[in-house]
Amino acid sequence: MIMLWENSLQHTALSKEQKNVIPELRILLIDENRQRAESLTLALNNSRYKISHLANPDMSLLKQVDELQPDIIVIDIESPNRDILDSLSTISHYSPKPVVMFSGEQDTDTINQYIESGVSAYIVGDLQTERVKPILDAAVARFRAFQKLKDELSDTKQQLASRNLIDQAKRLLMKKKNLSEDDAFKAMRNTAMNTGQKLDDVAKTLISLLNTI
Repeated sequence: MIMLWENSLQHTALSKEQKNVIPELRILLIDENRQRAESLTLALNNSRYKISHLANPDMSLLKQVDELQPDIIVIDIESPNRDILDSLSTISHYSPKPVVMFSGEQDTDTINQYIESGVSAYIVGDLQTERVKPILDAAVARFRAFQKLKDELSDTKQQLASRNLIDQAKRLLMKKKNLSEDDAFKAMRNTAMNTGQKLDDVAKTLISLLNTI
């Protein structure tokens, strides 16, 4: 009995530890300066961030991201080129992830272009190792907050589109079949339940059929 109780306590303790474990985040570092990259690696020791790969700016960023699937991209170069800007735009569209850029480029238009291309944090000036972790923390938090807003906006647009489809199908049923609004909606709902379809899918089919009558 005592042994079972002790095992239960150990299991509870392990469960709490597992909940408190912060997942490791793998970094793809783009930097042509190996010494600077080593300093960054040391600065991130004993943190949740791990530089899993170091790549040269001349290498294809898209290929590196596709092969390595990093959690974060860190770019530390004096003057980013157009290829990197285009690659970041593609990544932001198809496989968004936090991007931190350290650069000497101070032109406002250039900085705005990189922010619009998906850079979560753009830091002008030399990389100071003691600032790296807070910058990464802020970039990850900003990225997640932005992605949450994007997802919520997408869900809202989808809900509005579905509602518009349902309303359009309902009006067509009322007009073509001489039904009341309540009966038209009930007919659509019953069809959805009987066929195992979503209500907006039923609405699409009805709109297509009723517009040919």
